[in-house]
Amino acid sequence: RGRGPRGGGAAERAMSALISREGPALSTAEFEAVRDLVYRTTGMFFGPEKVAYVSRRVLSRMAETGSDFAHYLTLLRCGAALDELQALINLLTVNETYFFREEYQLQCLVRSMLDEVAARSAHRKIRVASLCCSTGEEPYSIAMYVLDHWPPVDDFDIEIVACDIDSEVLSHARRGVYGERSLQNVGAATRQRYFTREGADRHRVCDALRDSIAFAQVNIHNPKALGALGRFDVVFCRNALIYFDDTSRRVAVHGIWDALNPGGFLALGHSESLSRVTSMFRLRRFPEAIVYQRSE
Repeated sequence: RGRGPRGGGAAERAMSALISREGPALSTAEFEAVRDLVYRTTGMFFGPEKVAYVSRRVLSRMAETGSDFAHYLTLLRCGAALDELQALINLLTVNETYFFREEYQLQCLVRSMLDEVAARSAHRKIRVASLCCSTGEEPYSIAMYVLDHWPPVDDFDIEIVACDIDSEVLSHARRGVYGERSLQNVGAATRQRYFTREGADRHRVCDALRDSIAFAQVNIHNPKALGALGRFDVVFCRNALIYFDDTSRRVAVHGIWDALNPGGFLALGHSESLSRVTSMFRLRRFPEAIVYQRSE
């Protein structure tokens, strides 16, 4: 399942070259043991070009836990409540985000997708998921955009659920405190309406907005965990599948399909596509963005 070649060959020679350039690193066998365990658990796949990236994080955790590699691998496999595996996953995940990132998709949400969802809603309830939400800028951006730009917002019960596999970034998201870099695209009026300043360069999301988001630790490579959240009308899963191989990407996307209501929408990152993954979704070209739709 997406595992690279073992033993000799070009992959191992490339790995050895990386090790010599980057300094101390795991051996080929050690790297593959950690890589395969993380892959089976999360769906994230790290090729030979990531040996230095993975090694630095594993070696830091080995130092933190006072372990040699054999003992550390045992901790990963059967540590108490898998705490050490979670700590390593937290280090391996990439959390590049900011408010109103890829704003054209938020425009598509309020100008196109929500109107279709609302027309089908028998109980005037709409559920939106922000998967792999990182430190929370995306779900808060969704909430602000809907409040400010979708006129029927007060006529519907709108629930936003934000999920990530990384427990540390979820704690950050729940706190809702951000620096200037995260707010680079947030105008003065929006800052005044939804944030309070804390110190010279920190901003806290207002209590009402923060309390409107439900946060949950979810591994999107586990369809049962995702399915436990119930069905959604719109799912944002942006810039996450690029860290998966084709097999784990298919598992995650099929789980998302199951988690969508019929006619529901999926928004991916601008460089992501389902063309090689599945034909279960219909491609929708709205004026603002291209998204995917589950068949009715």
